[in-house]
Amino acid sequence: MFLEHFPGEGRQHGWIEVICGSMFSGKTEELIRRLRRAEFANQKILLVKPTIDNRYHEEKVVSHQGRSFEAICVDSSSEIMDIWKKEKVVAIDEAQFFDEGVVAVCNELAKKGVRVICAGLDMDFTGTPFGPMPQLLAIAEYVTKVHAICVSCGDLAQFSHRTVADKKQVLVGAVEQYKPLCRMCYNKIAH
Repeated sequence: MFLEHFPGEGRQHGWIEVICGSMFSGKTEELIRRLRRAEFANQKILLVKPTIDNRYHEEKVVSHQGRSFEAICVDSSSEIMDIWKKEKVVAIDEAQFFDEGVVAVCNELAKKGVRVICAGLDMDFTGTPFGPMPQLLAIAEYVTKVHAICVSCGDLAQFSHRTVADKKQVLVGAVEQYKPLCRMCYNKIAH
C-alpha cells in the first residue's frame, strides 16, 4: 500500500485526484477508503455514479468486495453541478462512462475549492484509452494507478480482458464478462 499525501488537505484550495486501473484492481475500494477518511473528518461528501452502472445497487457505489457508499446516479456530467450543494468533497465513480463534459465539471469544482476524486478504467477491453479518462489524468494533480493480479500468470495486471463475444465498447459487467491480465498474457489472448 502506498502512503498518500495531499499537501492541500485542510486548506481551501481545490484539486483533482484520479484513481485508475483495470477491472478488479481496487479502484472503487480505494475511492471508498478515501471517502471514509473524509467522512471521519466530518467533511460533506457528494458521490455520483453513472446511471448505466447498476451492477450491485441503484443508490450506492459498491466494490467487487462488497464495500459500499451512498451515491446519486446521474445520466450526464452536467447534472453533477445541479446536485452539488457546496460539498467539500465530490467523488465520481466509473468516470470513463461519463461524457467529455465531466472534465469541465471537475475543473469547475476544483476552481471552487472542492477536492474532486474520480475513479475509472483508464483503458477499455481493447487496450484503448477510455472516454474522458485521458483528459482527467492530464488535468489531475494526483494520479493513482492501481493494478489487479493477472489471473493467468500472477503478475501485475493492467488490462481488462473481455471473456464474452460482445464487441461494444461499453459492457457493464464483472467476473462473468472480464478477467484481469498482464500485458504478456493479454497480448497472447487478445491478438
